[in-house]
Amino acid sequence: MSNTATVLAFDFGASSGRAIRAVYDGQNLTYEEIHRFENVPIEKDGHLCWDVETLLKEIHTAIQKAGTFDSLGFDTWGVDFGLLDTDGHLLANPVHYRDARTNGKPEQAAARMPAEELYAHTGNQIMAINTLFQLLALREQDPELLQRAAQILFMPDLFAALLGAEPVCERSIASTSQMLDPRTGQWSREVLADYGLPENRFAPIVASGTVTGTLANGAKIIAVAGHDTQCASAAMPCAEEDAEHTAFLSCGTWSLLGTELDTPILTADSCQSGLSNELGANGKINYLKNIIGLWLIQESRREYKRRGQAYSFAELEQQALAAEPLRSFIDPDAPEFVAPGDLPGRIQEFCRKTGQPVPETVGAVMRCIYESLALKYRYAIEQLSAVTGRAFTTLHVLGGGTKDRLLCQMTADCCGLTVKAGPVEATALGNIMIQLKALGLLDSITQGRRLIAETEVIKTYTPSTQNYAEWNAAYDRFKPLL
Repeated sequence: MSNTATVLAFDFGASSGRAIRAVYDGQNLTYEEIHRFENVPIEKDGHLCWDVETLLKEIHTAIQKAGTFDSLGFDTWGVDFGLLDTDGHLLANPVHYRDARTNGKPEQAAARMPAEELYAHTGNQIMAINTLFQLLALREQDPELLQRAAQILFMPDLFAALLGAEPVCERSIASTSQMLDPRTGQWSREVLADYGLPENRFAPIVASGTVTGTLANGAKIIAVAGHDTQCASAAMPCAEEDAEHTAFLSCGTWSLLGTELDTPILTADSCQSGLSNELGANGKINYLKNIIGLWLIQESRREYKRRGQAYSFAELEQQALAAEPLRSFIDPDAPEFVAPGDLPGRIQEFCRKTGQPVPETVGAVMRCIYESLALKYRYAIEQLSAVTGRAFTTLHVLGGGTKDRLLCQMTADCCGLTVKAGPVEATALGNIMIQLKALGLLDSITQGRRLIAETEVIKTYTPSTQNYAEWNAAYDRFKPLL
């Protein structure tokens, strides 16, 4: 077997996708982004959908650009899925998790199975976007479409199947669905039976790193950790002996803040804290909290552009830095911030109705977002500590949010933790590492993490002791907003 491999990692986010070509020679890893493209949702039949036809064209473009390579793998956001007919054709564009069709579905579902019982079976934070509630909405609104479906595939497995791979459900992405039992790693038959969902519509569950097909050029199609958060956490440069005191924050459009466990926590306290058990690429449980993240900044920037005010992210950061600190806060996860649109206006209205000073300038709005995220991270860390009994000393920030120095420093100051930021390309690197392990070039995720720690730039942010009292006072004002 050759000790050199070239792999192609497809990393899909909620607003863009890219392909990264990586070469590993047994000692050194080099990689470059060879193709980037927009991921723009479309309106179809009254629903917000993913434009799979356009995304497939971009995938084929990237494959052509990549030249010769040994394997490829896909990671995407969680929960969303596509439906294939008996011939393997896509029946309809997958519906976006931000579509309104699942509004009220968790409450309706609780009439059949109470939330704490559902949580005890699946370990997922109860969120309207979860696959279970999407399927219940689909069955109610378009039962004929669901009846025609031969296979239900999550987005990374859907892209692979449309390239000719065997239809499978990779375990990490399946664990975002509210239908997987995290103790067994298989579908919860109790949940599927209670809600009348046929298990035979779901493809077989496979472990991360399973080879599921071959392209015409001979490259293997590998089911990496399909959920981007699990790819990112696989790339966390953390030594095993430090894991108990380390939390991670996968920071992108969504912020997922958690820690690695050996076994799931399925208690009522865990359910009430809104914590999720997801299955990682290394066989661990990623015990985490889903928090709306950089979406607040991204969508506010888009709104300002719609108003004729075009700002770069760096300019928004500078305006936030210049604004008055710790003045007004929002709950990042309040329902009014989920849908696209005038987020600055909604932030102002939230502050108005909660009796806080209303942020009037761009800088004040951005400062409100940054500080509210840091405060919500502190709240999530306290919840993790309370349920797990762990005392965290370090927070590893992974992904695009590591480039946001203001947010990283605010998080360190607010939480009183050392923040280690990097790698920026954590999700892509995790995807790459899982492919290299599947090809036999790495022995384990641990070996891949050591490689990343030795080669990637990790920036450390030390908490300031000068303004911790101010953050404590702000936190006391923040908690009643939740």
